[in-house]
Parts: sequence; structure tokens; C-alpha cells
Amino acid sequence: MNDLITFLAGSGIVIWLSRKALLKPGSHGFYRFFAWEAILGLIVLNHGVWGEDPYSPHQFTSWMLMLLSMFLVIAGARTLTRHGEANAKRDDGSFYEFEKTTQLVSHGIFGYIRHPMYSSLLALAWGAYFQDPSTIGTLIAGVASISLWLTAVTDERECLAYFGDAYANYMQRTKRFIPFLL
Repeated sequence: MNDLITFLAGSGIVIWLSRKALLKPGSHGFYRFFAWEAILGLIVLNHGVWGEDPYSPHQFTSWMLMLLSMFLVIAGARTLTRHGEANAKRDDGSFYEFEKTTQLVSHGIFGYIRHPMYSSLLALAWGAYFQDPSTIGTLIAGVASISLWLTAVTDERECLAYFGDAYANYMQRTKRFIPFLL
């Protein structure tokens, strides 16, 4: 029962944070909402075993993914806020302030991958999953992954519309989530 209450309370927060995006189906934030919900589900599902056997292969993998998640979100947010020149003139009604970038950021972590913060969420989702792998966890992690892929593809469409050829060239030089691979 406590897990259900935790999930519902967390969902309330995620809904509130996503309220603008949920009113714009088809925006990248709309799909990101479902990724956040799936990640919340994985955390609630597996929280009871976190750290019970930290040297087991699956929990060690989990901790490495979660550390990677922290690195990616910090590096991505820092670079984006310093160099993205966020401005209210770029707003479709669903963007967070830091997403209203008017400068294409293609250096730092963005020189290797287009979506370090979505990669961070992928690492977090699979990190939460590997705390205690299960069939239901696999399904939820799959939903998170598909939602993040949809988020990234939609974000790329939005960036192409705003930045044009510069973003198209940037897409050819970088990978979506994993440097040199994917």
C-alpha cells in the first residue's frame, strides 16, 4: 500500500511538472512525461532491494548506470544553461525555461551526443531496473526507453524547425544517445 501511495504522490508531482507539456500532445515534453512515469515506476518497484547486494553484477551495473546518469545530466544542464542563451521568444507553451535555447549548443557533451539529458534518463531507468531485474521491470524499462526515443525524435523535429540547416548538419556529426554508437 505504501508503494502505491508513493507512486501516486510522485505521479502528482510529475503531472504538475509536466502540466504544460501534457496540454501539447506531440511535443517532446508530452512523451517525456511517460518516461518520467516509467522511471518513477521502476524506482518504486525496486526501491526495497537497493543496496542489499552492492557487489552483485546486476547491482554493480545499476550503480554504474546511475553514476553515469548523474554525470550526463550535470554536464548537459551546465553546458545548455551556459551556452544555449535561453530566451522567452522561443516558447511553444510547453518548454521549461532552460529549454528555450536560441543558440545551437554543439560543444562539450553536446559535441558527442545530441541528448545528454535524455541519455541520463535512459541510464537512470536502466539503473533502477538493474537493482532487481524482473519481467515487469523489463516491460517498464522498455516503456521508458521507447518514451525517451519518442522524446528525442520529437525534440529533433522541433530543433530542425527552429535552427534549420545548422541543426541538420549537427545531427550528421553526432549520435542521439551514445557517442559513436547510437
